[in-house]
Amino acid sequence: MTDSARDDLITFYDTHPINEDEILAKAAASGKNLDALTQPDLQNLDQDHYGGTRVTDIIAEAAGIQREHHVLDVCSGMGGPARWLAYHRHCRVTGIDLTLSRVQSARRLTHRVKLQNLVDFVHGDATAMPLASSRYDVVISQESWLHVPNKTALIAECTRVLKPTGTLAFTDVVVKAGFDAIAEARVTADIHTSNLATAAQYRSLLESNGCEVQTEEDLSGEWRAVLLDRLQMYRSLRDTTEAKFGAEHFRTYDDGYSHFVNCFVEGKLGGVRMTARKAATPLAL
Repeated sequence: MTDSARDDLITFYDTHPINEDEILAKAAASGKNLDALTQPDLQNLDQDHYGGTRVTDIIAEAAGIQREHHVLDVCSGMGGPARWLAYHRHCRVTGIDLTLSRVQSARRLTHRVKLQNLVDFVHGDATAMPLASSRYDVVISQESWLHVPNKTALIAECTRVLKPTGTLAFTDVVVKAGFDAIAEARVTADIHTSNLATAAQYRSLLESNGCEVQTEEDLSGEWRAVLLDRLQMYRSLRDTTEAKFGAEHFRTYDDGYSHFVNCFVEGKLGGVRMTARKAATPLAL
């Protein structure tokens, strides 16, 4: 990723409609005491991925997450899934994210709901993680890798930090038929995607890094409906988005996100959920 692309991606998330201020404003508007928030108070407000807590549970079940596990959430954003897993599965969770403002917000929200003994966040690049090898029982991610240009380094790092026989479970946006150079250029500019992969490419990268793919689900139909709903949800945040970032920012974001959603409606983009198991011994060189 070039320095310019990295800066643009960070700005994209620094100015995202779902942010700490918006989450807390919604909690306050619903009558919650911000000085005594609990995880149930936040769980329907802080899940910045497709499908909310329901799909985090699906990933947790697929990965077999247990109380004794240490889970790594790669590209963890505001930390909603990490807190949900720690609260409901009583496991330890670490999140890592490239955007410092998201890491800082995730830490503050975690402290508010008193889960800091189970959940922590690291500022870092998913393609060069400042984390020890063979440390985590499970690695998860949800709809984040579309922003990571070097998929080869990404999958290599995810498998490096995973314990032998550990599980990698993720969802991501994938390329389908008809996603031409014009559509790709616009999505790249508007949503700051980079080097979008096909499901087959992810499968190949996992296998070449010593992982056995156990499940693969096409989420394209489900995500079309989810994304149309999310477009309306973002539009419902117009007042708070304009108040924080300005009217022009809202218009630009809405235009870009509308095109992104339309790529799903037209079948040019889709979604995949995969789980893979790391081998007990490293690949022979």
